[in-house]
Amino acid sequence: MAENRDKTTDQMKIWKENRGSQKPDILTTGGGQPIGDKLNVQTAGQRGPLLVQDVVFTDEMAHFDRERIPERVVHAKGAGAFGYFEVTHDITRYCKAKVFEHVGKTTPIAVRFSTVAGESGSADTVRDPRGFAVKFYTEEGNWDLTGNNTPIFFIRDAMLFPSFIHSQKRNPQTHMKDPDMVWDFWSLRPESLHQVSFLFSDRGLPDGHRHMNGYGSHTFKLVNADGECVYCKFHYKTDQGIKNLSVEEADHLAATNPDYSIGDLFNAIANGNFPSWTFYIQVMTFDQAERFQFNPFDLTKVWSHKEYPLIPVGKLVLNRNPVNYFAEVEQLAFDPSNMPPGIEASPDKMLQGRLFSYPDTHRHRLGANYLQIPVNCPFRTRVANYQRDGPMCMSDNQGGAPNYYPNSFSAPQTQPRFVESRFSVPPDVARYNSEDEDNVTQVRAFYTQVLNEEERQRLCQNLAGSLKGAQLFIQERMVENLKAIHPDYGSRVQTLLNKYNAEAKKNTNVRVYSRPGASAIVASSKM
Repeated sequence: MAENRDKTTDQMKIWKENRGSQKPDILTTGGGQPIGDKLNVQTAGQRGPLLVQDVVFTDEMAHFDRERIPERVVHAKGAGAFGYFEVTHDITRYCKAKVFEHVGKTTPIAVRFSTVAGESGSADTVRDPRGFAVKFYTEEGNWDLTGNNTPIFFIRDAMLFPSFIHSQKRNPQTHMKDPDMVWDFWSLRPESLHQVSFLFSDRGLPDGHRHMNGYGSHTFKLVNADGECVYCKFHYKTDQGIKNLSVEEADHLAATNPDYSIGDLFNAIANGNFPSWTFYIQVMTFDQAERFQFNPFDLTKVWSHKEYPLIPVGKLVLNRNPVNYFAEVEQLAFDPSNMPPGIEASPDKMLQGRLFSYPDTHRHRLGANYLQIPVNCPFRTRVANYQRDGPMCMSDNQGGAPNYYPNSFSAPQTQPRFVESRFSVPPDVARYNSEDEDNVTQVRAFYTQVLNEEERQRLCQNLAGSLKGAQLFIQERMVENLKAIHPDYGSRVQTLLNKYNAEAKKNTNVRVYSRPGASAIVASSKM
């Protein structure tokens, strides 16, 4: 058994072997002072109290007390790896970004895979969308394509994102996952039906990170060297083939190996089995966007591959594991607003919201200078601006260069050729309700044309198996939504719910959580 251990299990052994005949380094404090004794604290006498002067102890303990940074609110559990992107097809007719400059060009990348709702210590084989974020270290600054393993999402308006995530997290009183919260939100927001159906299909349980596709999901804008613009979606298709877990396999792994997906990726790369994905774009002209039957910026919908075929671009290859997880994965920060010249945002409401939310959360988690952390640093270009100081400044702070603009002293100047493309917007400002923008047509096509009979049956079983935990009125509302997609979809789920509810003798009383009154608080304080 000891001879057949995988690379993750043998990490310490491999690290030692890689040192060869090197002698152990001299143990030091954080300040670099050599340490003579790391096993015993200084005390006054053998049984006496500790001394404040024991800086070996205080240096160690004070740092230990501060080891954890805030966990990501979403996408907390993740795996990361590094590699390169290689251009295999010319798309300069659409985009002037240097990352696509010529066939054969390679660009270093970092990728982070993740679950969405679970905490950092949760199992990574649960039914949940997977984050699939790619950082391209280009010579025009970093490009962060912050995608998922699904081409769609649950909502189309960024205002709903905090509430959506709250519904997927823990009940504020019980601190438990709550099916009432999950399904109440989904059933009240029928635009979620497309992603919910995808999630409870077989692809809701990918077999690790190597066997799933990735998508930029949002609609972006590409600009070529002549200033001509088109809308675009990004796709990266796994070269390992799609592979999913059964419900039984996923449950077993969650109980026995909750880090299965992290280990699978690490071991594959350590063994020289480098995973790759083929990179594509879909292109839609502005005129086509005007005539498109749906809102082309709606994140709950896809663009037909028949009308807007996939155009091959290149290859993503992962060939290096992180040297240290915290330094290169936990601190790895993706920001959709990091777009080099030639790639711009579209009016997609969810993308627009993320342009603010992502860098804002990084400044909270990692500090104002998070872009100076090596894994986030745009190391292939020179950063020159008027930002200064802040916690954890790790550079020369741009030395004595002027820290104001404009100035007369040869400090960084703007370059008009990099001005963003011009675009028109409607003149009427309002809070437009997008709740009823055809939430069923594409889901009906998914149910009737994409899935086969066995896949439809598993979808209904998976969905009903989760929905059964919600109250009856929520179940009924959700089933009505499913019937609007297709009568067969709703009736199958209802039949399964009837069976589950009969078996459980479901209590239909509505649970109401109330804040305890003043008398209850006083009584508890006397106990």
